[in-house]
Amino acid sequence: MRLVKTLPLLLGLGAALGSASAWSLQTDRDQPIHIQSDDAQLDDKKGVATYKGNVIITQGSMKITGNTVTITRNAQGEVDVFTSVGNLAYYEQKPSVDKPIVQAYAITIQYYAAQDRIVLIDKAKVINDGNTSEGEKIVYDTVKQIVSAGRANGNKVTAPRPRIDMVIQPKKKTDQQKAQ
Repeated sequence: MRLVKTLPLLLGLGAALGSASAWSLQTDRDQPIHIQSDDAQLDDKKGVATYKGNVIITQGSMKITGNTVTITRNAQGEVDVFTSVGNLAYYEQKPSVDKPIVQAYAITIQYYAAQDRIVLIDKAKVINDGNTSEGEKIVYDTVKQIVSAGRANGNKVTAPRPRIDMVIQPKKKTDQQKAQ
């Protein structure tokens, strides 16, 4: 995977995606997971569940939708990875009580719950407080505060994008800053 390594771009993408807690309200982990779909197949022995047909998964403020969503569990039985595929799959989560919802779209969205990592592949787009980032692949590690964006090498991409497109909104000044 070729990563975009220039400091200005990463700083800008970091601003667009937010801080370490930007993608997850901490109380969401303690909430039950609700799943709606047209069809479901569960394999308890392998720890894999596949849901098809207008799938909607919610856990606290987190919401994942797609045509097909696969959930895998680790050896301890905890949810490990949500993989949502759709045209477009969708992810949203409220970062904190006072922040707007972060939205993400892609053909494939992989949410690594235990690692606090989101991987958006093919037609990837993130909207966070008016800032947007678009590209073939966007990876955000909320714990390490590492953003990687670039080409989705090794993946079948329906809409090739050789470059990352970003829009970063200016910070709003408070009345006190305006007076100075």
